[in-house]
Amino acid sequence: MKSILALEEWAIFLFCIFLFDQLPVAWWWFPALILLPDIGMIGYLLSPKIGAFTYNLIHHRVIAALVAVYAIGSGDVRWQLAAIILFAHISLDRALGYGLKYTDSFFNTHLGLIGKPKAAN
Repeated sequence: MKSILALEEWAIFLFCIFLFDQLPVAWWWFPALILLPDIGMIGYLLSPKIGAFTYNLIHHRVIAALVAVYAIGSGDVRWQLAAIILFAHISLDRALGYGLKYTDSFFNTHLGLIGKPKAAN
């Protein structure tokens, strides 16, 4: 099942590249912005609870959908770019196994544990 879900996320990511190609912006904007949504991790500097909130806020598809609705309604290319980057980033993260975070640890996601947390001494 995990491979089917990952394939679905890769398909969405590739679709976002197609949509990006339709925008009148230089190609380098895509790789330059694709990691920008990870700015949500800054909340982890304060606490796992705040970090999970800020990370999940930026990595939630409802937020990306709201940005997309505004982008389509306004016709503003900058908002269209933002929506595509959000959807692409979210799909890339989930294809690689990085899900929405639980408040106890950065490594605990809705897709399971990620990475190798430090062992307790």
